[in-house]
Amino acid sequence: MTATPTKPPGAAPAAPPPRPSKRRGRLTPYWLLFPGILWLLVFFALPMVYQASTSVQTGSLEDGFQVTWHFATYGEALAEYWPQFLRSVLYAGAATALCLVLGYPLAYLIAFRAGRWRGVVLILVIAPFFTSFLIRTLAWKTILSDGGPVVAVLNSLHVLDVTGWLGLTQGDRLLATPLAVICGLTYNFLPFMILPLYTSLERVDGRLHEAAGDLYAHPFTTFRKVTFPLSMPGVVSGTLLTFIPASGDYVNADLLGSTDTRMIGNVIQTQFLRILDYPTAAALSFILMAAILFMVTFHIRKSGTEELVR
Repeated sequence: MTATPTKPPGAAPAAPPPRPSKRRGRLTPYWLLFPGILWLLVFFALPMVYQASTSVQTGSLEDGFQVTWHFATYGEALAEYWPQFLRSVLYAGAATALCLVLGYPLAYLIAFRAGRWRGVVLILVIAPFFTSFLIRTLAWKTILSDGGPVVAVLNSLHVLDVTGWLGLTQGDRLLATPLAVICGLTYNFLPFMILPLYTSLERVDGRLHEAAGDLYAHPFTTFRKVTFPLSMPGVVSGTLLTFIPASGDYVNADLLGSTDTRMIGNVIQTQFLRILDYPTAAALSFILMAAILFMVTFHIRKSGTEELVR
């Protein structure tokens, strides 16, 4: 027979491990968020407040600027520079549409047809980021030069006659025209369209395509009913990431355009750095931000993508 082990007399039971404080557990997420919130406050909120106060100031750089709550600066700036606002929206919208038309097929091929070459193609997509924004734009200035092969080919195909009739080019040249600015915007912001589209398309379950084929759906019907609706989050994200920076860009219009193709970003840069009219520049910046915010909200609401609306 075996004797069952017994506890020695007087031995106290083992104490349970200490539980973490509930209060400390509730505060942990806030401590983790604190660095990011501090960063936003210092480098985003405070500059925004400073620019808001600048927009309602009056004075000059020599005499100093004083906050006089001169809200008329907003109306005066909009009345004087509304053509540049409209031009920025049109150029950015055209570039966004071109990026979507060019980027969606490429993102589709990477997601469903690239196979083992997927990584290589993705590297090629982000390869422009390996050089600076300025160098890439200057390269396009060389590509679209008057004596370059691009202009020669387009002239031989009479493409410039059509674009000239549409008001996108002037004569037999591409530089210093709206088309050159749109081409520069499209090239520089195309990766911002492709990457969100690829991410969204990669999440589409391939079995849905097989199910559509089993139901005798045409490939175009499968794309229209299955693939494209499921990729709408990527479409919305890509259009936003393209349109927002393109509408405020000034490098492409400065290097590839002329005085007739100046965008609102060029006006803000000139007001800040050359004319030194800080209140007008700040007011233009806030008007641009409000216009973009309105268009982005409208776009998200109308697209019907619940992931981004929430």
